[in-house]
Amino acid sequence: MRVLLIEDDDNLRSVLLKRFDEVGYVVDEADNGEDGLFKGREYPADVAVIDLGLPRISGMEVIRTLREEGIDFPIIVLTARGSWQDKVMGLDAGADDYLVKPFHFPELLARINALVRRSSGNATPEITCGELVINTSHQDVKLKDELLTLTSYEYKVLEYLMLHQDEVVSKTTLTEHIYHQDYDRDSNVIEVFVGRLRKKIAEVDPDTTYIETLRGRGYRLRNRD
Repeated sequence: MRVLLIEDDDNLRSVLLKRFDEVGYVVDEADNGEDGLFKGREYPADVAVIDLGLPRISGMEVIRTLREEGIDFPIIVLTARGSWQDKVMGLDAGADDYLVKPFHFPELLARINALVRRSSGNATPEITCGELVINTSHQDVKLKDELLTLTSYEYKVLEYLMLHQDEVVSKTTLTEHIYHQDYDRDSNVIEVFVGRLRKKIAEVDPDTTYIETLRGRGYRLRNRD
């Protein structure tokens, strides 16, 4: 999961960065609307968390501009403004959800997960592909009811592929969504993770191909007996 966090409160931003890191999310951060708008345009995000009271450019204007430019990742407004009028304005500008400060991080996390699932066409935490089942809330994976033991990065790769079933996903896209911006993009580490996933899946179900390689294009996850 790659999160765009635009929040000018240094203490809150620092806490959120730490908590997102603990759950394995990659975060692009900005402390003002101008930088946040740039990162929203230039960096691939799965979801954005945007404060309304930002310096330089307001959060409302950031949201409105992103939507006008066709950028459609889910957006959660995070703000101290709790009136229904402010909520309506944020949603009308193009936000998908609204969370008022102070808040509990597990609630923010649950809302993020729900929005990302829905944007990929999944209404529940469990996403299935054949007999492969991933639970995005518990971050566990089962195949034929057997729990697979995955490393955090193996899980991230599989989760992204599961959320984008039947789509061709390039190695560059996978790298951008599971690593921070300054990661070495020339590494073949994605190939290693995919190889490990295939091996662990084959140990339980050797007769089914889940992750396909499309030479020169990337990977695609689908159920092929």
